[in-house]
Amino acid sequence: MKNTIKVLIVDDSALVRKILTQELSADPDIEVIGAAPDPFIARDKIVQLNPDVLVLDVEMPRMDGLTFLERLMKHHPIPVIILSSLAQSGGEVAMRALELGAVEVLAKPGSSYSVKDMSVQLIDRIKAVAGISRFRNENAARGNAIEPTAKTSLIKTTNKIIAIGASTGGTEAIKDILIRLPADIPPILIVQHMPQYFTKSFAERLNNICRINVREAEDNELLAPGKALIAPGNFHMVLKRSGASYYVEVKEGPLVYHQRPSVEVMFVSVAKYAGANAVGILLTGMGKDGAEGLLKMRNAGAYTIAQDERTSVVYGMPKEAAAIGAVDKVLALDRIPGAILDLLG
Repeated sequence: MKNTIKVLIVDDSALVRKILTQELSADPDIEVIGAAPDPFIARDKIVQLNPDVLVLDVEMPRMDGLTFLERLMKHHPIPVIILSSLAQSGGEVAMRALELGAVEVLAKPGSSYSVKDMSVQLIDRIKAVAGISRFRNENAARGNAIEPTAKTSLIKTTNKIIAIGASTGGTEAIKDILIRLPADIPPILIVQHMPQYFTKSFAERLNNICRINVREAEDNELLAPGKALIAPGNFHMVLKRSGASYYVEVKEGPLVYHQRPSVEVMFVSVAKYAGANAVGILLTGMGKDGAEGLLKMRNAGAYTIAQDERTSVVYGMPKEAAAIGAVDKVLALDRIPGAILDLLG
């Protein structure tokens, strides 16, 4: 008999529990083994049912989701996906949840985010995180990969661009890279799969701990050295060029690989407008988003890097890129900042 992924839903709304149970149960690989209206009941069900993945709300009676998450990770760590309300305060809470050990954050359906969209993304993420070990050894990100040799074409050009894409596990991976980069680094474009409003909190968190200026991108915003722009949740971000200046366009559009923002959309624009002036980096994440775009970047002369399997929370997107020949070098996470600096000469 085929093994299914056992999921426990924790949400104080009976309607949400019903909808999630119906949506998830429609997938043959997922079994919803129970639902709980608050953390106290959830605690007992976790011990009794031993779920593979927990889908957790934040605002609940008797004990809030963050307090429960913190205790859970200390005593019974399992993959946890946060399903939060689509609001600015929700973004701040979501970032705290990731710091406490949650592997993913998603938004509940809203005016621009349907039940269908949410269900597709939630199912994908449940499959991606099931069985992963969230508590890696602190040295897991230290690898033995050889530093890449810089492409002469990149070093000799000006107006350089760094483009980074990530999904599951990417918030911490991006942080680990940005905090090690100098204040005069060339402009950086980042797509991290996150819902609307959550990306603003993510950018603010990074801006407080990095030497570079990290912000959520605005439409027609100019790029500059020492600035990193994160694509806003629910909007695509593309690179544009006017004369010698780069800027970004933030726009609506269909989901690409079930995502908006999409790494693919950004990488394709970087290949078109930056070409050999770019470095493309694809980090941990499920699915195929960004793989074809990274190949386009490489074919346009950019140097391309993928995070290795051992240091990825989910080795999906980097694996897909490597499989189609889109990657110049596969590196452990802690080797990527040094590789970027070497490539920039």
